[in-house]
Amino acid sequence: MPGRSNTAVVSDDRALMRLEAWTKAYAPLPGIPDEFVDADGRSRPHWRRMLAAFAAFDQSELRQRFAAADRRIRNRGLSYRVVGEKDERVWPMGRLPLLITEAEWRRIAQGVAQRAELLERVLADVYGGGSLIASGALPAAAVTGSVDYLPSMHGVTPPGGRGLRLYAVDIGRGPDGDWWALGDRTQAPSGCGYALENRLVVSQVFSDLYSQLNVQRLAPFFRSLGAGLKSGGQRSEPRIAILSPGPMSLTYSEQAYLARYLGFLLVEGDDLVMREGRVFVRTIAGLKRCDVIWRHVDADWCDPLELNASSRIGVPGMLEAIRQGGVSVENMPGTGFIESRAMLAFLPALARGLLGEDLMMPNTATWWCGQPQERERVLDEFDSISIAPAFGNALPGMKGRSSVIGEELSPRERARLRDAIAARGMDYVGQEVVRLSTTPRWVEDGIEPRPFVLRVYCAATPDGWRVMPGGFCRISDQLDARAVSMGQGVESADVWVLAENPVEASSLLPSADSVRITRLLGNLPSRAADNLFWFGRYLERTEATLRVVRCLAARSVDPDAPVRVGRQALDRLMGVLVGWGAVDAAALKDGAAEASAQGLRDSVHYGSALSLARSARAAASVIRERLTNKTWELIGRLETVINPSPGRRLSAGEVVDLTEEGLTVIAALSGLFDENFNRGAGWVFYVMGRCVERGANTCRLLRQFAGADATDQTLGVMLDLIDSQITYSSRYLVGVALAPVRDMALLDPFNPRSVVFQVNRIDEGIATLPVLRRDGILEEPRRLTTALRADLDTERAEMLDDARILAIEQRLLLLANAIAARYFLHGAGQGRAEKITGLA
Repeated sequence: MPGRSNTAVVSDDRALMRLEAWTKAYAPLPGIPDEFVDADGRSRPHWRRMLAAFAAFDQSELRQRFAAADRRIRNRGLSYRVVGEKDERVWPMGRLPLLITEAEWRRIAQGVAQRAELLERVLADVYGGGSLIASGALPAAAVTGSVDYLPSMHGVTPPGGRGLRLYAVDIGRGPDGDWWALGDRTQAPSGCGYALENRLVVSQVFSDLYSQLNVQRLAPFFRSLGAGLKSGGQRSEPRIAILSPGPMSLTYSEQAYLARYLGFLLVEGDDLVMREGRVFVRTIAGLKRCDVIWRHVDADWCDPLELNASSRIGVPGMLEAIRQGGVSVENMPGTGFIESRAMLAFLPALARGLLGEDLMMPNTATWWCGQPQERERVLDEFDSISIAPAFGNALPGMKGRSSVIGEELSPRERARLRDAIAARGMDYVGQEVVRLSTTPRWVEDGIEPRPFVLRVYCAATPDGWRVMPGGFCRISDQLDARAVSMGQGVESADVWVLAENPVEASSLLPSADSVRITRLLGNLPSRAADNLFWFGRYLERTEATLRVVRCLAARSVDPDAPVRVGRQALDRLMGVLVGWGAVDAAALKDGAAEASAQGLRDSVHYGSALSLARSARAAASVIRERLTNKTWELIGRLETVINPSPGRRLSAGEVVDLTEEGLTVIAALSGLFDENFNRGAGWVFYVMGRCVERGANTCRLLRQFAGADATDQTLGVMLDLIDSQITYSSRYLVGVALAPVRDMALLDPFNPRSVVFQVNRIDEGIATLPVLRRDGILEEPRRLTTALRADLDTERAEMLDDARILAIEQRLLLLANAIAARYFLHGAGQGRAEKITGLA
């Protein structure tokens, strides 16, 4: 900001007064540890230093900083989804980071690494020798009671040698001021990508403060995590994929970001296939081996052949590939049983037995009711402890609740729950009631204490366990929060571990001599090609519809158009919108202005510009990891500019203005793709999608406006729709004529909106794509484009008629089907590319 340095020194009396006012007004909860205020009621030095920097800003400047952070979040497309909701929410990031000193973090990291090693050994024994269960140290029912325990993994040595690659634990301060483990995360820990996104946003908005406080960097952790995943593969350059449930996943935004940041493939179950004990990625060049899978899909959904048969997001045969050592899946399916609350009851004793030491970071005191003595204790102390499910998140018999405290229940509920525990105690645990410690949360223009949970991540690397210096912090908006999950009112905060000495800048960049130079990315997954192709098609359909709507709206208010000729053009424009599914035929009686408004933003009709923009966004959401933040921002903006004020009636003039704005956004998107998208296979499919759609639409428009009964008015509309009015006027001094218009729209190879121009680009794109067999025989898409290109090159405008134009349109659609059949997702019959390099 001009005129002020983001300094941590209070520079004037007003700033000092502001800091003291914040400190004085801050009231920690009685008897609960707080991050800002110590046990003696004094503000901690590192917190005071940071808040001094905030106080040095005047209020308007501080609000500008916060507004900049909000813009970065929106521009980066940072979002999440709540269970049961269809639409994503903008990521709710708090204003203040959570501060932890290096000395304190060192103790946290040691405790987390110790828990990770303990759980790795428990997993190895449970799925290996089984001595813990045989000796009684771990009751069999405490393991098998979890649906995440997989007997089919018994006796399997994990490829890569570890069951856990990424471990996470939720922690909070206990009543004694020390950190306690609240729950272990071993299934598919989420949040580390959001932690990284938080860091990028906050460190850019408060860059000076970030450097002055010596905040430890996150990049070295992710570099180590990548090295650990790579070590799980059997080849020196393994192909690593992040397995996602898909765009409707609650954390799809995070998965896409991690794939982009780490350079991994983002795949879904349909992208993978098991063959001969190995897993392959379906690509446009055939099947390519996948060595390592970082799964973000719960184990039960990973393999419909052996696990949940209703799964449509898994890979049939994945478990068999693991057993044969053909793929390394991180974390191993079956690790999820560790997350059950029942396991918490046994970890302290297991640590002494397996590690020979006590837990450095104890977990919440837990009693599993599957044991008679523990069950009696829980029933005796029923009113003062928390009752929670031993397995899963839903408390049996208490619909909609994840935990309860006995004294808060009605007499009838108390009796029913006590009877259930007595009858089937293994389904329940009793836990000490934990009141979470608090941290400052920025509220309006001050700070207030709020409970928080910190998720810490630990990665298994070639050099041992490595803990991320920071984590994923969730802050509640309620004072009494026994659990904090991302939902209404919950914020996420960056976590700053403050080093005692200056921290060197770090990145994911490897050393120069360790990089094998390449100019093209690996083979494009079929699903990505499919969605890039359809994103191009939907974007082109949106543009075409906007052009028709603009033309209709503009001509509906043109006072100089002759009534007879203008009526014919209007009727045909409205007919196009009806045929394209943008307007209801019954609505045409309301006039051209109303039809244009409906064609622009009707949310019911699939062919309206608004519906098509949403379809384009849906296709792009599946390939979000391949798009820049600016591209994703413009894709979202397209829908907004088309429909800025839902429900309000629009005039024809307003419709024209909105279509112009929409076309401007599409032009910006086209420019971004043309200027910034690497000219690899992905770009080719996006271009082919647009070209197929533009060519087919131009043929349809030609038959409507440049047919045998064309008039000056309809030919003028045709030139307007293909944006060629100026070019035509510069070529032909006479008025519009049928043959020149048809030539310009269909056969002119120099016009970027002509059909032949689209066919030429498609043919050139297909020529760059890989082939399955190098036998000298053209594959079907290339054969079709070669023939169509030759026919168009020899066609004459004077010989064209509606039937021949229709035939060209049908050949384009046939070509689109051939592209889909050759390059997109296939069934079990898809083959691997032949390794023939030439002809004998």
